[in-house]
Amino acid sequence: MHSPVNRPTLADLKAFMAVAEARSFRRAAELTGVTRSALSHAIKGLEARLGVRLLHRTTRSVGLTQAGEQLLTRIAPHIAGLEQALEETADTQGQLIGTLRINGSEEAIRLLLAAVVPAWLRRYPSVELDLVEDGRLVDIVEQGFDAGIRLGEAVPADMVAVRIGETQRFITVASADYLALHGSPLTPQDLSRHVCIRQRLPGGKRYRWEFGQKGEEVAVDAPGVLTLNNSRLMVDAAAAGLGIAYVPELSALEALNAGRLVKVLEAWCPEIPGLFLYFPANRHIPASLRAFIGIIREYNAGDLSQRESDE
Repeated sequence: MHSPVNRPTLADLKAFMAVAEARSFRRAAELTGVTRSALSHAIKGLEARLGVRLLHRTTRSVGLTQAGEQLLTRIAPHIAGLEQALEETADTQGQLIGTLRINGSEEAIRLLLAAVVPAWLRRYPSVELDLVEDGRLVDIVEQGFDAGIRLGEAVPADMVAVRIGETQRFITVASADYLALHGSPLTPQDLSRHVCIRQRLPGGKRYRWEFGQKGEEVAVDAPGVLTLNNSRLMVDAAAAGLGIAYVPELSALEALNAGRLVKVLEAWCPEIPGLFLYFPANRHIPASLRAFIGIIREYNAGDLSQRESDE
C-alpha cells in the first residue's frame, strides 16, 4: 500500500485530465495556463507513484494507455463534482472563482467589450474572463470553452442559446467616392456591373451575398478581384473606395457614422436573428457562466446601464 505522502495530489490528477482530454501537452498548457514542462513533470510523477504508464507519447501526438483510459473514466466525474462543489460554496458567499472561457466572432467579442464586460469586471473581479476571437465555428466542448457566441443561424442545434442584444443585418456599403464614379446599384442583380469586395469563409468557400425583399430572396455570387476573410478589413477596403462590401452592420457602424461609408440596397437587407451565447445542454453550468448570462439578460432588457449608474 502506498503511504499518504506518495498519494497523487489533486493538481497531479487535474494535469493528467487536461492532457488526456486535449490529447496534447501544448493544447492542455494553453487551456490551463500551466507550462508544458510542468504538466509533463506532474504526469511523470503521477505515473511513478501509481507504477503504471498512463500516456503514450510521440513527437506528434499523445494517447491514453488502457490504464490511462480507466483512470480518466474513474476520476473525471469526481473532479467535476469537486469543482462544482467549490463553485457552489463560493457562490453562496456571494463570490465567484475560476476562469470563464468564451469563444466568439470578432463582432461578438466587440459587442461584449462594449456592452457586457465593463459590468462583469466591476461585479466579479476575481474571475478571469478569457475571450477568444475566432472566425471559425469551433467545437466549444472539445476546445475547452464554457460557451460560444455566434449568429443565431450558426448555433449548433443541440446547444442552449441566449440572445444578446437586438436583431442584426448584413448590409451593403461603399464609399461616396466609389458611388460617384460607378453609380449606386438599385437591385442585387445590378452588382454584376460593380466592383465587389468578396469574402472567404473560414472553411475556404466564398460567401454568397443574400438579399430579401417582400418575400423574394436572392443570393448573389458577387464579382470582384479582391477577397478578404475579415469583416473589419472589408469595411476598411470599402471606405478606401475599393468596391462594395457586404458586412454585418455592427462592423460598419463607426465608418457609417463618420461618413466614410454609405449604405446601398438597404431595402434588400432584411434583419437576421442576431448574436446568441450558447453552451451544452447536458453539462453542469458553472456559476460564473450563470452570472454572465444574468448580465446579458439585464442588457437585453435595457436594465444594465440603469443598475450600473445606481451602483
